Amino acid sequence: MLAQRTLKSLTKAVGVGLHSGQRVELTLRPAPPDTGIVFRRVDLPEPVEIVVTATAVTDTRLASTISNGNVKVHTIEHLMSACAGLGLDNLYVDITAEEVPILDGSSASFVYLLQSAGIVMQKAPKRFIRVTKPVEVREGEGKNVKWARLDPFHGYKLAFEIEFDHPAVNSTGQRVEFDFGSGQYAREIARARTFGFTKDVEAMRSHGLALGGGLDNAIVMDDVKVLNADGLRYQDEFVKHKILDAMGDLYIVGKPLLAAYSAFRSGHAMNNQLLRALLARTDAWEMVSFEQEREAPQGFTQLAPAW
Repeated sequence: MLAQRTLKSLTKAVGVGLHSGQRVELTLRPAPPDTGIVFRRVDLPEPVEIVVTATAVTDTRLASTISNGNVKVHTIEHLMSACAGLGLDNLYVDITAEEVPILDGSSASFVYLLQSAGIVMQKAPKRFIRVTKPVEVREGEGKNVKWARLDPFHGYKLAFEIEFDHPAVNSTGQRVEFDFGSGQYAREIARARTFGFTKDVEAMRSHGLALGGGLDNAIVMDDVKVLNADGLRYQDEFVKHKILDAMGDLYIVGKPLLAAYSAFRSGHAMNNQLLRALLARTDAWEMVSFEQEREAPQGFTQLAPAW
């Protein structure tokens, strides 16, 4: 049987929120089979749980935010991407503020934390959402068009194309494909950092955003170049970060997808629209598990290696 996974032991991290600038403590704990990924705001008088589901997403401005009533957790996508990349099904995330710490701006620190805690198999079948018919969401026309799509595929692969008219981005790849079956998430995707432009920072901060951002947790560009002294981690780091984000956004559906995802200029909002469109089309997906590991697509049976 291809089994569900959780952590062997708990692990902790301390950091600041990218947008809030608040200090936050994060504790990642094992969870029983069929729990899913559950965030717990432990800073409140009574802890409040927020189960990660597509319909729990209530804000997608520059990040994915989930809510339970008035209680929120912002910027969950980088941690969710690490969980997707490592195949973690069940996890409690105790958090002492309303935003997940940005750490180094990628998923690499979360991958390290999760792997250092150890990953164990559980006595329950791993369940997948298998896409059986194409589902697409689209906005705009001509030069303003953007879209995201899921197609049937026995496995999980992602293709993303960005379009930024900026010298630093133009000199790198603006399109990338990643096949989860390669087993190379930690090496090829997880280290890609979020990025932004100095010209946008003032406007963002006037709206209470990017208060915790800086050169130690983001790629920052002026009008012509990257300002980080150490440059880029990947030649195509910008578009690879979009793959990283998409993996996190899509894992918010609560189960790993068996599908081919493709997108052009998509973002957190459109990725969530795509999940909601998929769930609304009950003829376009089915829940499956695998009684024999050999029946499962490549990439889902082995624990991801550390890089």
